[in-house]
Amino acid sequence: MKNIKKYLAIGMSAVMMMSLAACGSTSTDAATAATSAAAEATEAAADTATSAVADAAATSSADGKTYTVGICQLVQHVALDAATQGFIDEINTELGEGTVTFDSQNAAGDSATCTTIVNGFVSEGVDLILANATPSLQAAAAATADIPILGTAITEYGTALSLDDFNGTVGGNISGTSDLAPLDQQAAMFAELLPNAKKIGILYCSAEANSVYQSEVVKKALEDAGDTVTVYTFSDSNDVASVTQTACNENDALYIPTDNTAASCTEAINNVADPAGIPIIAGEEGVMSGCGVAALTIDYYELGKTTGAMAVKILTGASDISTMPIEYYQNPVKEYVEDRCTKLGITVPDGYTAYVAEE
Repeated sequence: MKNIKKYLAIGMSAVMMMSLAACGSTSTDAATAATSAAAEATEAAADTATSAVADAAATSSADGKTYTVGICQLVQHVALDAATQGFIDEINTELGEGTVTFDSQNAAGDSATCTTIVNGFVSEGVDLILANATPSLQAAAAATADIPILGTAITEYGTALSLDDFNGTVGGNISGTSDLAPLDQQAAMFAELLPNAKKIGILYCSAEANSVYQSEVVKKALEDAGDTVTVYTFSDSNDVASVTQTACNENDALYIPTDNTAASCTEAINNVADPAGIPIIAGEEGVMSGCGVAALTIDYYELGKTTGAMAVKILTGASDISTMPIEYYQNPVKEYVEDRCTKLGITVPDGYTAYVAEE
């Protein structure tokens, strides 16, 4: 501001000097020239002052705060990948490219690796942690009570964090988004698509707490509808094929909930279920596309974007994470895989959308 005043003072001095020169001259041409020169000097001073203001504004903009966000993703598969990408894209859109440095790490399906990853984030002092999938959230919650933690692709926070009184807001340093689609509607899809299937097997990884929760809810709904339900669990990817074979041998159809281990092993599951002619209804699109016939699914990219918008509010101080309720995807869609349904002779009723794989 001092420089701006200086430039204006110089301009005014120039005006006065040129005016005096004009008064001392008896020549009309000289007076005119002096007046013109004075105007040019004033304009130059004003331009210089304006330039100084612009430079000051540019310097101020360049001094904006930057952040570091640690991302712990349990395993690589379509749904979780989409959630992470949506999260990053939304933050970059709202805050600008380069404002946030993302340290994205994948635990390759191992819960112990999640712990190692988030402990590293805590040591680095990141500004926020994204925990993508339940084991990542559990590891982050155990690692820090201070750094804000946002979960995404978490089915049920009360179950994931062993909260007896969960009412929609976790509190403390944790919030996020849920990928839970209405489980009663998922159970109803068996009657809609597979009315002759009366023996239903539920298949999931026993290490995933949210899969246990989904299984219990869907099992009760199916049994209330008169079906016989048997639960089959595998401990990790090593016994997926053998457990799937047993389930296919004993049932008319299978249900696989939103389960990260199953989602990363859909090829192994399909290699058993397809030759056996056993249809699978899934809890989300990633499992369905790999081995299922239908799913009531959400858009994981949009879920990630919602989580990213929450992160922006936390990083900028616009919201307090301790009071932020868990957010849910509002418009799940019934999808079906056309070629598998045709192969199995399944008649798809109105209200279902054909799945189209992304190229």
